[in-house]
Amino acid sequence: MTAAPDIKPADERELVLTRLIDAPREKVYRAFTDAELLKQWFAPLPWTITEAELDVRSGGTNRFVMRSPKGELYPNQGVYLEVVPNEKLVLTDAYTEAWKPSEKPFMTAILTFEDENGKTRYTARARHWSSADREAHEKMGFHEGWGQCADQLAALVAKL
Repeated sequence: MTAAPDIKPADERELVLTRLIDAPREKVYRAFTDAELLKQWFAPLPWTITEAELDVRSGGTNRFVMRSPKGELYPNQGVYLEVVPNEKLVLTDAYTEAWKPSEKPFMTAILTFEDENGKTRYTARARHWSSADREAHEKMGFHEGWGQCADQLAALVAKL
């Protein structure tokens, strides 16, 4: 897997990560849409995903629980806004399920999977409701954490 040229955020509320993964995009997309596969790579080790429920369709639930190394649980729930198989997933925590608004929306993720000579250009865009939310996400370690997860993703799809 190689890092890509710097892709610029759309504005001051967006964070972007991109990687070239040595696998066809169908495998990369599957790792995002199969709950059992997602649990294997989606949290930066030593964090883990203990539960995942993915109803991959517009309006479908995206729910997972992250577990910290200390055993603390962090539930995350949202919905898919757009699903284009093997090309694009858009999901948000602005809704918890069936268009029920969440208490405090944080971001919308736009994930794209583009074919690049038999490999996949994976790009993750995290769009936040405010610059403060984007800054908080960056300080949480967006680039490091999502980058580590991208490495874990690449290792997993290499074995599929």
